[in-house]
Amino acid sequence: MTETSPRLTPQILQWTQALGLGPLFVRREVLREQQAQPAVEAAAEGIATPAAAKPVAQPPKPNRPIPPPRPASSIPIADAARVEAIARMDWDELQAGAQACRACKLGSSRHQAVFGSGSTQARWMIIGEAPGAEEDRQGQPFVGAAGQLLDAMLQAIGLDRSADDPERAVYIANVLKCRPPGNRNPEPEEVGQCAPWLERQVALLQPQLILALGRFAAHSLLGSQAPISQLRGQVHEFAGIPVIVSYHPAYLLRNPADKARVWRDLCFARDLADAAAAKTAETQSESE
Repeated sequence: MTETSPRLTPQILQWTQALGLGPLFVRREVLREQQAQPAVEAAAEGIATPAAAKPVAQPPKPNRPIPPPRPASSIPIADAARVEAIARMDWDELQAGAQACRACKLGSSRHQAVFGSGSTQARWMIIGEAPGAEEDRQGQPFVGAAGQLLDAMLQAIGLDRSADDPERAVYIANVLKCRPPGNRNPEPEEVGQCAPWLERQVALLQPQLILALGRFAAHSLLGSQAPISQLRGQVHEFAGIPVIVSYHPAYLLRNPADKARVWRDLCFARDLADAAAAKTAETQSESE
């Protein structure tokens, strides 16, 4: 069933404008719909809180085979035996293992590991860089101002991190599960030790699309040191899954002039995901 973009009430529009987005992060067809609504809707009370996503102990069995993990030689730091052990874990084992991980020095300085959040049936996976102080306290990725901005960006293209409908849901994770002290940049050893956790998450979730936000997310997934400006606007691949690269919301808060570029990236990703969903539906229809 095709999902329509969520109705952007005056309250949501005001919220996104307060974040510096203005109408830019509103899809044109959604904006036209909102402008056509009777004026009485402006008096609607509050914004309905979406239902919490139902917990899923195990992601559903993917429709396509789970690709094998990258060879251990491509992960220069993590021990090969450890990589193989993580690659055999199920979802519950993976989450418990990440919480108990002490493979790098971040394990001793963190408050808790930030494994990820969202529906494990989501078609979209958002991958950021590393938890910050608030994420470390709450155990959830993308909270605070950057998280609010990400929520606004997702809502503008019809997605919601609280949704449990696979068409609208997202699963959000980071390259690092633990916060670097002082919110410093991740170090190569830390990225290398954390890579098997993220790779197994991707293998189990099997999203239709990955949106990589920020330099460290893009470099970790793609094995490239090219700047974001060169990686944008292309369809990359990680473990057989399409990857779209864009700027991190925290960067966007510091550099609002780049919001137009991010909007183009989001529309590009949305169009790619819609095309993939249509192709899947067509294939299933032909096989029936």
